[in-house]
Amino acid sequence: MAVQEMSRGTHTTACACEECAREGHRRAVAAFLEKRDEFAAGQGVPAAVAHSHGASRQWVSDELALSARNVADRGREAGNTWLYVFSRRAVLAVWIAAGVLLLVQVAAALGTGWSTARTAGLLAALLLAGLLTLAARAQSLRGGLLAPLVGEDNRLSTSKAVPSAWVVLTAFATLLPALRLAASAPGPERQALYAGLALDRALPLLSVVVLTSGVAVLVRRVVSVRIMSQRLQKLPADRPRGADLLTDDAGRGSFPDAQYVLVSTAVLAYAAASLARFPDRLPQLPWALALLVALSAAVYLAAKYAEGSRPLVLSVVRRREPGDLDAAVRPGDDIEIRGVGFVPPGAQTPEMLARLVVRIGAVHVHVPLVPVPGGFTNPSDAVLTVPVPAEVEPGRTEIQVVTAAGVESNRCTIDVAE
Repeated sequence: MAVQEMSRGTHTTACACEECAREGHRRAVAAFLEKRDEFAAGQGVPAAVAHSHGASRQWVSDELALSARNVADRGREAGNTWLYVFSRRAVLAVWIAAGVLLLVQVAAALGTGWSTARTAGLLAALLLAGLLTLAARAQSLRGGLLAPLVGEDNRLSTSKAVPSAWVVLTAFATLLPALRLAASAPGPERQALYAGLALDRALPLLSVVVLTSGVAVLVRRVVSVRIMSQRLQKLPADRPRGADLLTDDAGRGSFPDAQYVLVSTAVLAYAAASLARFPDRLPQLPWALALLVALSAAVYLAAKYAEGSRPLVLSVVRRREPGDLDAAVRPGDDIEIRGVGFVPPGAQTPEMLARLVVRIGAVHVHVPLVPVPGGFTNPSDAVLTVPVPAEVEPGRTEIQVVTAAGVESNRCTIDVAE
């Protein structure tokens, strides 16, 4: 107990270690949830604004937006700290894997004796681990070994992870016969090693590497073009997660991503087993498995072309409270904007919800956060409720929604009465 207290006492308010960053994020989340539930129960509103429904709603929304911003800041700090720690742990895991390979080689050599193939395998593992370590150190602040797999949205990219796995396996499979060739004398053994590197044997494997790498490049281009043309809404995540390989930006399971990862993993396991059985040559993949990977990649690529949409305003109506009379829209009234795509995937966090804006004429109105126990009733993906400001001039006025991703919806015209 004394050791634990001493360890805690060494941390200060400016400490940037992983434990303090996570604790700061947990405290910020707990404070936000407590404040949201307190406001949802009608408590904590100052008396100066409690008499006005509109003023109290705006005050509550502003307080929640400030608290949500604090949660997001703490989350990003925790994410940056996690990336740095992961970089060091990933390098350690690579060297542990090389050590496990050494133990396996020694155990296998007890009965049959040490061989040149085992030496080549061990040297190939050490050389590959050294190269990965250098690459990880060059990008230690961005995740080390994870850096090449992270997309522009700070999520693990399925399109980058799959070809990276194939490249690592191919590099290891190439180092094995290369090291044996360096140590072999002219003769049948060298001829057999050269035959294991023949193009006709390696063509299916090379086709898979080229195909998956090409899909990664094409997917990046497709996503960039769709974002620039405002046909796709992308928001950054706090940090990469392993689940990103199997889910969409909202954290829901994605069939195109999942099938691409699963099929590639299965074929990759077949190639690894073939390499373990015949280490003197490149893994020989059947063309049927290469075609299976190609079909899986085609489904994944087609899904990238089809995903995403712009926000769409379908209609705008005056919001009527129970007991009110039906009337025209006037300044001070609440209007209900109905449509789709107001909350894109990844924008379900309170900070992103607070960034929703409705342009009413020349006035920009931030959509208020309306809390309820466990969440918010406003805004939602299909309905937004905002007040009509007094600055809006009577007459025909255009309504337009600007999402947290910065994408603008179509314009919808309403009549504002005096």
